[in-house]
Amino acid sequence: MTDDPSLESLDSYLPLTPAVFHILLALADEEKHGYAIMMEIEARSRGAFRMGPGTLYGSIKRMVGSGLIVESDWRPDPRLDDERRRYYRLTELGRRLAVAEAERLETLVQAARIKRLLPAQEAI
Repeated sequence: MTDDPSLESLDSYLPLTPAVFHILLALADEEKHGYAIMMEIEARSRGAFRMGPGTLYGSIKRMVGSGLIVESDWRPDPRLDDERRRYYRLTELGRRLAVAEAERLETLVQAARIKRLLPAQEAI
């Protein structure tokens, strides 16, 4: 346990499922609609992680309900977009949770390097 109650509340969400973490990552830099989220996840993982519509939209619904993301009012130029699309963005909680999960995973990767399961990281 920590002295910071906000950190304890984050711990209750961790570890994240891969689907939730991928969605948070996809929304970390800008608002996106569902299909764009799905395409970014597939591209970033080089096809190793594919999320079907049921998993994506089910996860989005739960994440909205948990306050990790919200539906956005932002719309791109209507000539370049389909008005039926729903756009999503991270909440402050969602951003803090994405950071906490990334740090948790980084700790695991560091442990794997120490155990020589991964090559040592080169100095920059």
